[in-house]
Amino acid sequence: MYSFGSGVLIGTRTDVPNATPVNFGLVQEVSIDESASLKELYGQFQRPVAIARGTIKTTGKAKVARISGLAFASLYYGVTPVAGQVMTAFGEAATVPAAAPYTVTVANGANFVGDQGPIYALTGMPLTRVASAPAVGQYSLGAGGVYTFASADSGKPLLLNYTYTLAGSGQRFTVTNQLLGTTPTFAIQFYTTFQGQSVNVNYANCTASKLGFGTKLEDFTMPEFDFSMFADAAGNVATWSFGDAA
Repeated sequence: MYSFGSGVLIGTRTDVPNATPVNFGLVQEVSIDESASLKELYGQFQRPVAIARGTIKTTGKAKVARISGLAFASLYYGVTPVAGQVMTAFGEAATVPAAAPYTVTVANGANFVGDQGPIYALTGMPLTRVASAPAVGQYSLGAGGVYTFASADSGKPLLLNYTYTLAGSGQRFTVTNQLLGTTPTFAIQFYTTFQGQSVNVNYANCTASKLGFGTKLEDFTMPEFDFSMFADAAGNVATWSFGDAA
């Protein structure tokens, strides 16, 4: 039989009850590597007279093209996302009022999270944040995304940058500093098919060792997961299934 394409990869937590299977999403590459340590027994000759296999290490890697917050949260960090994503308003246009008060409230002030700094629209120069009573080139920030500027900056166009929550859309999670030994585990199911014949492999227990997230100019972001496999309580590690005849 032959195999073609990257296949489908699904992970299901094994350390929590009633876990929801998570599709890694638009898998681009999947690799599984089995590596055994070998011990050679030598006598007076150049070649070993016996070789014994010791420990075996099984590792996997998946490169995906669909960014899944659920996969990040559940399979790597071992946390549960909550509804509502954090958004960034980048370059929101505003103008310092011509008369007092010299304040601007951002469009998403009701859900304001954090300041990322305003800049002058004409020059691109950033303004400096102060606690209160800003002078020219400075600003202060109040509750609800209310920016206060100096009277000397009245009438000047600005670009505001800030973050805010978007309720009812997307999801988010917070990564905390957990105790050593905290280890989310999951089973993986890999499937691929070509010309009516399929390859299936299930690994009973895995844990992720690496999550890579890198961006590139004029290219898609493709997160990478590295994981290692180990036996379950029954001593099972993997089940391979093939479409070819025995």
